[in-house]
Amino acid sequence: MATFTHIDAQGRVRMVDVTSKKATLRTATAQGVVIMQPGTLKKVLEQTVKKGNVLETARIAGIMAAKKTSDLIPMCHPLSLTHISVDFFPETDANAIRIEATVRLIGQTGVEMEALTAITVAALTIYDMCKSYDRAMEIADIFLLEKSGGKSGPYIRQSG
Repeated sequence: MATFTHIDAQGRVRMVDVTSKKATLRTATAQGVVIMQPGTLKKVLEQTVKKGNVLETARIAGIMAAKKTSDLIPMCHPLSLTHISVDFFPETDANAIRIEATVRLIGQTGVEMEALTAITVAALTIYDMCKSYDRAMEIADIFLLEKSGGKSGPYIRQSG
């Protein structure tokens, strides 16, 4: 039977004790995609959305969200993040914006959840700012692209 790291011997939920773990450089990069109508994408890229600059607002939201991850996900450790980037890659052929977030620190636990949280909130911010034009937008393909550092070593997502 598998051992669950967030459950103690009595079956109670607990935060994993990372006290004895060595602090190492840890990085995680995640991605997500917001799919929208061509006209909505055009408004975003031309910065004509009436609520303001969608991508810069989403960038700020993603950065703020990464910093608040432990407030949102019960067993996440509060972390002193040293770097957060949120970048956007318009894919006009697909009427989509791909979002990529990278989070970094020197610490005792990984930052995958922070990168995924940044992506999710950045995507939700795009939706919120554009919903009056396009309620059919889709948020899709949120996943970890890669991570490094820690005992488990590096991970790079394979295509497909």
